[in-house]
Amino acid sequence: MVRKRVPDWLNSSLWSTTPNDDRLQRYSPSPTTATTTATTASVAEPTVQPPVPVPPPVAPSRPQSTSTPPKSESRDPLHSNSSYDSNNNDQNGGSSGISPEDISRQAQLLAELSKKVVNMRELRRIASQGIPDGAGIRSTVWKLLLGYLPPDRGQWLSELSKKRSQYKHFKEELLMNPSEITRRLEKSTGSDNDEFKSESSGMLSRSQIPQGEHPLSLGKSSIWNQFFQDSEIIEQIDRDVKRTHPDMHFFSGDSQLAKSNQDALRNILIIFAKLNPGIRYVQGMNEILAPLFYVFRNDPDEEMAAAAEADTFFCFVELLSGFRDHFCQQLDNSNVGIRATITRLSQLLKEHDEELWRHLEITTKVNPQFYAFRWITLLLTQEFNFADSLHIWDTLLSDPEGPLETLLRICCAMLILIRRRLLAGDFTSNLKLLQNYPSANISHLLYVANKLRTQGSG
Repeated sequence: MVRKRVPDWLNSSLWSTTPNDDRLQRYSPSPTTATTTATTASVAEPTVQPPVPVPPPVAPSRPQSTSTPPKSESRDPLHSNSSYDSNNNDQNGGSSGISPEDISRQAQLLAELSKKVVNMRELRRIASQGIPDGAGIRSTVWKLLLGYLPPDRGQWLSELSKKRSQYKHFKEELLMNPSEITRRLEKSTGSDNDEFKSESSGMLSRSQIPQGEHPLSLGKSSIWNQFFQDSEIIEQIDRDVKRTHPDMHFFSGDSQLAKSNQDALRNILIIFAKLNPGIRYVQGMNEILAPLFYVFRNDPDEEMAAAAEADTFFCFVELLSGFRDHFCQQLDNSNVGIRATITRLSQLLKEHDEELWRHLEITTKVNPQFYAFRWITLLLTQEFNFADSLHIWDTLLSDPEGPLETLLRICCAMLILIRRRLLAGDFTSNLKLLQNYPSANISHLLYVANKLRTQGSG
């Protein structure tokens, strides 16, 4: 077999650099990331800035040091100080205002959003380059990109009202304790006798409890039996929600804000699990949910921010609809399961850089499942800091074909960006590097991913 020649553009030193990015300073890295970054820094090559279509946005000015700002002062995610770890405030010092490119892109997005009917094609084009962090419009743009808001602005109020009312109904029906359900059933069929009067105290006589609704009933239709079956999943959700971004005050800690946000995440995941019995809850869904809720809860519009839980639920459902097969264990080995998707990533790498593919999978025998499983199922939320994840999601959600194709190209670009280190490494060093991906310039990464699209179509 004739070996496929590596394209000249891949051999440029451009793709093996790890340039600095001021976005990386916005959030404190986790201990694991910090260790990896320190190790990477000692072997990093001289930085070469690529000719990216849109330069990386400059970090916003230093936020004021308030742990939980009033709701009226809520801003776009990267301007909401409630989300920061207190140590991050010092890291934002010295940053200047937003760049001219950001200002231009912000004006273009605002112009699109002000139209009676939003041009979705144009909105996707602009948003794919990154939504300016200080614009306060990421929430609205994401809702449009996910199909939660229709392009016709005249329909927004009615659609939002309908969806939020529906979510309220879900909460009332699916988050209710069986005891409360029994009380309501009795209330709806109550009588004027003394037994009915005793119901107001919450006590039911033995004769009032249907056999199927007795706490000890094992019937499949028993609400108590279902309640006990759900308990295990709810306990898992509770554990995962409490572990969500422990370095961010927005999600973690004893503050009223953090507890309220954790309750919202918990409600969404429980309702999703009950409405989707084929999937239920899979560990890691909380990590996909977090960016959506964070962005919507920090909408500068107070009414929108107050309805963040309902809006997040429907957008979460829409986002997962394109990846739901990855969370269904019965489909793991099918042509739509996670293993098939990982195989597509392997083929994509082989197509664009056969030398690197051969070294990883044949010479060093690094199975892509060892690293790509987490990359794909969690939509890269664990490989980069939170600010960079939002920027990546701007691009993922903007793809009219759905986020999966763009996600695979970004994963392939991640491999290409560190190809020199991978080609020089053995099984152990390469696996460690891929499971602890080094810091990267996100605009650089997205540029390479877009380059793969044009190379593939060419």
